[in-house]
Formats: sequence, C-alpha cells, structure tokens
Amino acid sequence: MSPEPKKPAAKKPAAKPAAAKKPAAKPAAAKKPAAKPAAAKKPAAKPAAAKKPAEAAKPAVATPAPAKTEAAAKPAPVAAKKLASTEAPEGERFGLHSLAPAPGSRKPRRRVGRGHGSGHGKTSGRGHKGYGSRSGSKDRARFEGGQMPIQIRMRKLRGPNMKKSMPFEPFRTHTQAVNLQDLEARFDSGAQVTIEALVAHGLGTRKNVPVKVLAKGEISKPLTVHAHGFSASARAAIEAAGGTCVMVGSEAPSTPAP
Repeated sequence: MSPEPKKPAAKKPAAKPAAAKKPAAKPAAAKKPAAKPAAAKKPAAKPAAAKKPAEAAKPAVATPAPAKTEAAAKPAPVAAKKLASTEAPEGERFGLHSLAPAPGSRKPRRRVGRGHGSGHGKTSGRGHKGYGSRSGSKDRARFEGGQMPIQIRMRKLRGPNMKKSMPFEPFRTHTQAVNLQDLEARFDSGAQVTIEALVAHGLGTRKNVPVKVLAKGEISKPLTVHAHGFSASARAAIEAAGGTCVMVGSEAPSTPAP
C-alpha cells in the first residue's frame, strides 16, 4: 500500500495590531467638569446691621455689673493657695493615695535556710551543735553567754554588820554624815540646828537619807542639834560644849541639859 500524503499544516491567523486591542484613553480634562468658582458656592454674608433692624434702633443702655456675693468677696483659703502654687512636678509621688516609705528605708526580711549560695544556708546562722542550734532555744534573763556571771564573781560576806559586803544587799544602812567641825564653822552660838537649817547651810543635802552627826573635829559653841543619829563621841563633845542632842522624831532631848 502506498503511504497517504501528508496534509499541509494550518496557518495561524495573524495577530491583531496593538492599537486595535483597546480604545485610546480619554483626555484628563474630559473626566470631570471644571471646579466652580468659590464665589458661586455660597451667597455673600449679609451685613450685621441688616440682620435685626429692631436692635439697631434701640439705644445702648449700660447694664450694672452684678454685685459679688459674700463667698466670692472672701479671699481664697491659704491652704488652697499653697496647693495651687506648689503643684507636684511630673513624676513625683504626691497625695494620700501614693504615700510610701522612702526608697531604701525598708528592707525585706532575711530568709534563712535557702541553700549554700544564699549566704544563710546549711546551719542558717545558728552555728554548729549546742543549745543555741536546737529548736525552741532561748537566752534566759541575766545570761552572760556562758562566762562567769556577776552574782558568782562578787564576794559574799554575809551579815548586816559587814559593810564590805555586796553593795546591793538589802540590809545595808545608808546615812549621810555631818561632822562637828562643820557645825562649828557654819552656826553661831546658841543656834537651833535642824534638818532644814543643815540643808540651808549645805549639809545633809541628800533627800530621804538619815543624817548622823560624827565626831570629826572639835566644837566649842553650845548648839541644839537635831539629827537622826549621833555617835557616842559626837554626843559627848556637843554636851561638853553646853549643847543638846535631839533625835529627830522624838523632839525631846536625849539627855537632860546640864
């Protein structure tokens, strides 16, 4: 069989020219009509005299200013003036709603036992072993850290007649001394030496402490001496000079005057 003859290839139609694809763009001037002039938008404003002819006809009358009320006449309070003049600058805390401690004046509580890196880990500041490391440990009153306490260090000499004993013993007696030489220098012959007179002359000035007359020095004047106590030699010297010893509270001579 003889081969069939090949058909010739169909030719594509020629491309249309570019000008025929889309119509030409319209000119910009033809898009929108020209803007109207500003004068044509709104009519011109009417003159003020033409608005209300009745008002222009009336004569101008001066209206009196309203009188100030008492509240307006009074000056503003001083506190309000200060508040207005001293307004807080921007960023500064001011007011009851924003009160707070000064920066750095409050520190958080130290939390112990939070590991070795915290600075208070392991023993948590209690040291190693001992009474202070246990729970519930307390330091009793007058505890001196384990050293010899003061009541053990002080000497112990018992008895009310031992003046060398502890200075805080309850049985020690306290008196203030007035000597014969002081009475001789400060009082005239025949004077009444009372407790008030002693204080006025600078003797026996300690309050609520008994006065005792001692025999230091000499006395040559007859005096009536009032005191809480006399030593035996002081009593003899006062009586030898012609004076009298009177115990305070009895107001009677301890010995009859010669």
